[in-house]
Amino acid sequence: MAEHTSSNITIGAAPAAVMEVIADFARYPEWTGEVKEAEVVATDAQGRAEQVRLVMDAGAIKDDQTLAYTWKGADEVSWTLVKSQMLRSLDGTYALRDLGDGSTEVTYTLTVDVKIPMLGMIKRKAEKVIIDRALAGLKKRVESKAA
Repeated sequence: MAEHTSSNITIGAAPAAVMEVIADFARYPEWTGEVKEAEVVATDAQGRAEQVRLVMDAGAIKDDQTLAYTWKGADEVSWTLVKSQMLRSLDGTYALRDLGDGSTEVTYTLTVDVKIPMLGMIKRKAEKVIIDRALAGLKKRVESKAA
């Protein structure tokens, strides 16, 4: 089984407000440093994204990738790689937990396998950087919208 990296953060907003930002792919370039373009290419019956094309620029890694999204209720979304130039696989999840005080704990889990050879330890460190940046950006975006 592939190793994964996981981290969490508390955001001062209700889960619905957090998921609203997560699901608004068109605005990712405004608050994520790595996503330069985002385009929803397929939606489900509820109008939620099923496939999203992302143009990424994470310094050493530049990629044009398509991800397939699976929505589990109102508090979890996961994704898996459909196609990419740089990645062999990519699986991730945002899981939200209502803390009952108007805030939400967000857990982000990520597993990445790149096509170029990379030591596992370096890959885990890269995953951790991606997760930490994403969670910090998400927190800032959600809390600035709520203010």
